[in-house]
Amino acid sequence: MDTLLDLLNSRPLVNGEEQDALGDPAGGRRWAREHGGEGSRAELALLRETRDLLRDVVRQERSPAALSPLLEGVCQTPEITPDGLRWTVEAPPHARLAVEVVLAWAAVEKQMPGRLRPCANDECQLFLLDRSRANRARWCSMAVCGNREKARRHYERTR
Repeated sequence: MDTLLDLLNSRPLVNGEEQDALGDPAGGRRWAREHGGEGSRAELALLRETRDLLRDVVRQERSPAALSPLLEGVCQTPEITPDGLRWTVEAPPHARLAVEVVLAWAAVEKQMPGRLRPCANDECQLFLLDRSRANRARWCSMAVCGNREKARRHYERTR
């Protein structure tokens, strides 16, 4: 789930300017390797495509069916280990990380429906996974976006 959020949040706005962690080859390779990938050009291209599709799906701008091409030819194989059942994803090396992210999204949607969502701050491009009991989290960060929104509303009320 962490890799899912990290991928969705890999294009943040910093001082009003978009930063893309996968945009330059060196930074993209570093990001992919930190998340268990290989960092090849093909992998980075597929990760960018996956990120953009997932962002649209989470924002409900596209149907989840848009993710189907990413899973073509992918298999999961079960294996019994001393720790229990483990599933191994069988995909081309450049596609494995992107496939794992899509599978993580599917697991979140099944186990925690509606809890993966965009930040409520219109000036923010980040996403959050609401783990609160009440399912009412609205901001990617209370310290940043939450406080800004509360300060903005306070200013409007007192003006």
